[in-house]
Amino acid sequence: MEKLDTILFYSLEKAIKSYRQFAQRNMMKNGFDLTIDQWLVLKAVSDNPDWTQQEIAEAAFKDFASVTRIVEILVKKQYLTRAIHSNDRRRFNLSPTDKAIANLQAMQPITERNRKQALDGISKEEVAHLDKYLTKIIENCKS
Repeated sequence: MEKLDTILFYSLEKAIKSYRQFAQRNMMKNGFDLTIDQWLVLKAVSDNPDWTQQEIAEAAFKDFASVTRIVEILVKKQYLTRAIHSNDRRRFNLSPTDKAIANLQAMQPITERNRKQALDGISKEEVAHLDKYLTKIIENCKS
C-alpha cells in the first residue's frame, strides 16, 4: 500500500494548506481581520461587481451556502454593502465599501511578499511548468 507522502495529490493539498495557514498568519500579524476565504470573496466582488453569488462561489471554490455566510460576515464587518437587485428581487448587488478597498490595497504588498516567500528558490520557468501541469490536471478532471 502506498504511503501518503508518495501521493502527488496529498503533496498538492499539503502545499495549499501550508500556504493558506502561512498567508493567514501574516495577514493577522499585520492587523487584518479577514480570513483567506473572506479575502477571496471580497476580491472577487471588488474585481467583478456584476457577478452573481453563484459566480463568486465558483471563483472562490466554495458552495453557495458558504459564500452566503461569508457575505453576511463581510457585511457585518462593513466590508460589503448589499442592496436588492433592481431587476431580480431574489438577487443582491454587492459592493465593496471604502474600508474594503483600502484594506485590499493595504494587503497587496503582504500578499506579494507571501507569494514571493512561498516561491523562493523556484525559478520563473519552473513556476510556468508547474502552472502548465496543474492546468492539465484541471482539464483532465473536467471530463
